[in-house]
Amino acid sequence: MNTHIDFQTILGRDGKPEFFVVPAQTFERIRPMLEAQILKEGIPQAVVEAHVLHDVPMARAWREHLGLTQQAVCKRAGLLQPALARIEAGSKPRKATLEKLAAAMGIAVEQLL
Repeated sequence: MNTHIDFQTILGRDGKPEFFVVPAQTFERIRPMLEAQILKEGIPQAVVEAHVLHDVPMARAWREHLGLTQQAVCKRAGLLQPALARIEAGSKPRKATLEKLAAAMGIAVEQLL
């Protein structure tokens, strides 16, 4: 049987799935479900600990938890790297900037506050 598969599975060294590559249209369709799942789960312990125990701003704690570089987040959010660096150093961003950052990281704005 030939079944069309619209995603690609990338296996890790152990032979287990590590990444899934899906068409942008498919991702945009499932993105709200993924974001709802993050909201339901709240804020991961590692993000809370970084913020509370180590005084790391939430934007940086989330970015590092998600394994993203500043450049990757900036590209997704349409921000310049120095602007993100200021936010990660503790500067309070505008609401519109927070919305861009949240969307870029696939989280809710409330999870950055």
